[in-house]
Amino acid sequence: MLILEEMQARGHESLTLLHHAPSGLKAALAVHSTVLGPAIAGVRLREQDEELAVRGALALSESLTLKAALAGLNYGGGACVLMMPEAGVDDPHAREALFRALGRQVRPLATRAVLTEDIGVTPADIAFVAQETPATLGMNTDTSAITGYGVYRGMKAAARFALGAESMRGVRVVIMGVGAVGRALAAHLHREGARLTVADDRPERAQALADQLSGVDVVSCGSALDVPGDILAPCGFGHSIHSADVSRLQCRLIAGGEHHPLTRRGEEAVKEAGIVYMPDFAINSAGLIAAATGADMNAAAEQVYQIVSRITHVAEQYSKPPSVVARRMAERRIELIGSLGRA
Repeated sequence: MLILEEMQARGHESLTLLHHAPSGLKAALAVHSTVLGPAIAGVRLREQDEELAVRGALALSESLTLKAALAGLNYGGGACVLMMPEAGVDDPHAREALFRALGRQVRPLATRAVLTEDIGVTPADIAFVAQETPATLGMNTDTSAITGYGVYRGMKAAARFALGAESMRGVRVVIMGVGAVGRALAAHLHREGARLTVADDRPERAQALADQLSGVDVVSCGSALDVPGDILAPCGFGHSIHSADVSRLQCRLIAGGEHHPLTRRGEEAVKEAGIVYMPDFAINSAGLIAAATGADMNAAAEQVYQIVSRITHVAEQYSKPPSVVARRMAERRIELIGSLGRA
């Protein structure tokens, strides 16, 4: 599918390519919706080519629209995906230059997009952005830790629906991706007595977590989908579960911190397989809530718990998949509040 066709199909408003040669800035800024307010754009930094960066920004920004709407925030959804500069960003001055260049490039868009941290980006990086534009959030918030705790609380609410109880003691959970969010989730689950299996595309990171937490099994990313478990928690970069691999799954619930782990086709395959899927935009919003409202970790995670509980209640009442219910709830708020027009 061509990029403009994909934008039209998803309902995107704009896609901006950013470039600043001296700092090595190459980025794609996608704005999916500003119906509820300026688009909160998660900023990601990783090694990838141009096409992956653009398509990643489009997918992530749509997810952010639904997430903000479902969380009751007066923001739309956006995403800014940075390609890693050829020289890297190990030099602190180079990192400062990269993020200040980003801030200066997006400054004219301040009424449409607000930048906050995502994978590979720290609050300190957003502070650099904030030196060039006022349109930032979260530079004083540990969003990864808060998101991880929110996923844990949301997982408990989803487990009550899918497994019949919200206790994690003895529950087998497979975590795919143990970056900052995955590690935080693992720590909370381990503390409650869950039986954990972890995988990461950097095997040494998974092993380091297993060395830190007793009784944790480590498997390769390629075999993680084959591990028997009650819950599969994708916490990677996106699209961890391909439609063709759904038949390999041996879980009853998919609930994790990763944005768009499944395509729409994958969601259909999961539904046909009888697996409950709690979508990313419903369960991984605690960090966004904290950054946008100033809520502390407990308050933000409790809001996620209540959101997931409301979704599962409606899903049970009307015999609908939670993923369908969650999307409709988000779209309904956008329709209703959007109909009021601009203040």
